[in-house]
Amino acid sequence: MKRRNFVKSVAATGTGLIILPGSILSGRSPSDKLNIALIGAHGRGSQHYGALETENVVAICDVHAGNMALAAKQYPNAKQYTDWRKCLDQKDIDAVLICAPDHHHAFISIWAMNRGKHVYCEKPVGECVTEAREVRKVYLANKNKLATQHGTQRHANENFDRVAELVRGGAIGDLKEAITWGNRTHDKTGYLPAAGPAPKEIDWEQWIGPVQMHPFNPGYFGARPGAGCLLWNMYHDFGSWQIGDMGSHTMDLAWNAIDAGQPTSAWAEGDPFSPEVVASNMHTKFNFPANSWRGPITVEWYQGTLKPASPNPAIDISKIGHGAMFKGTKGTLIADFTTRILIPDRSGADMTYYKPPTPDKVAPPLGGFQQQWFNACKGDLKTDCDFDYAGRMIETLMLGLAAHQAGKELQYDPGKGVVTNDPAANAFLTKEYRKGWVLNG
Repeated sequence: MKRRNFVKSVAATGTGLIILPGSILSGRSPSDKLNIALIGAHGRGSQHYGALETENVVAICDVHAGNMALAAKQYPNAKQYTDWRKCLDQKDIDAVLICAPDHHHAFISIWAMNRGKHVYCEKPVGECVTEAREVRKVYLANKNKLATQHGTQRHANENFDRVAELVRGGAIGDLKEAITWGNRTHDKTGYLPAAGPAPKEIDWEQWIGPVQMHPFNPGYFGARPGAGCLLWNMYHDFGSWQIGDMGSHTMDLAWNAIDAGQPTSAWAEGDPFSPEVVASNMHTKFNFPANSWRGPITVEWYQGTLKPASPNPAIDISKIGHGAMFKGTKGTLIADFTTRILIPDRSGADMTYYKPPTPDKVAPPLGGFQQQWFNACKGDLKTDCDFDYAGRMIETLMLGLAAHQAGKELQYDPGKGVVTNDPAANAFLTKEYRKGWVLNG
């Protein structure tokens, strides 16, 4: 909502305001090209090749020699690495685009920011509460120097801002609840069994990275570019299943509207907890305090076969694979990534209480999601999904995972990042890393 608030402030101050291009603030021309390291150089990384055409890719990093060869055809002059830690030491890198497996995201993001590099990181930015908080902390310490963007690229759909304008503008009255869901499922019960040594073209040691060692299995590889995570992100050490995957995208649709800080409690239900795989079916619920424009609210996430109840028999929630629902005192708003449905209450909702925004107060299109980050790196450092915004969102989602593991509602102190009603549950907020791997390095 930064763009909408900016438009409002311009309208409010009148014609006396002079807008300086961000490049004047940074001393860098928008036409200058960034030197970028692409970590995770094929697979999901290949989905960024088009956007990266405007910049210089000076380094590529991948643990799979076959993927490296494909990336090298795209970037023949880029230096090649299998260890992202060595890649980050390359002196001419301005910015890092992270498409490595999820369990590396927080590590690479923090290490890159500590070395003065702008960061675009695919979602999720962390795989536990501690990782999300640490990424956010390091970013906030560097926000006047670095631009960050969380890879929730669906945020560029104009519907995100239209939904937020309806919710914040009072189209459903006073906001009380925000509910999100996604329908993907899995049938895994444990890590894949050992299947011999990794082939020479895969550096399994580097793929495992900071998490506990597991035996190689080719079943973790082989998906089409951009879908590789669906082969491994349901395993606890490698991901957080849909909570960190499509949950990041779908919660973003709500997060953009509700202006949330950090939760004060979390509760979860679903499939029984497994120490090896994230539950396919899960429902989590969070409490958030009031802010300057709304009262306290609850926020929920459903995944798998679990769904919220429909507010109207004419709406079949099961037909919306990934969606968000906002309940207020005057009605309900239902949305997916590109469309929305407003349902006024049966009585007392004549809509006279709602005043649509005038054209000058409607958020302009975001444009290219990666391009917004490129521009921010060269200019005012502002993006829609920076690591403050995304860090709070991912902290919330991961707290739901901790509540599921604890099997009880957790009371949470967001200032300290600790559970207050069950000290033992604080162990579920973090991960155990292998010797030699430091999160904030």
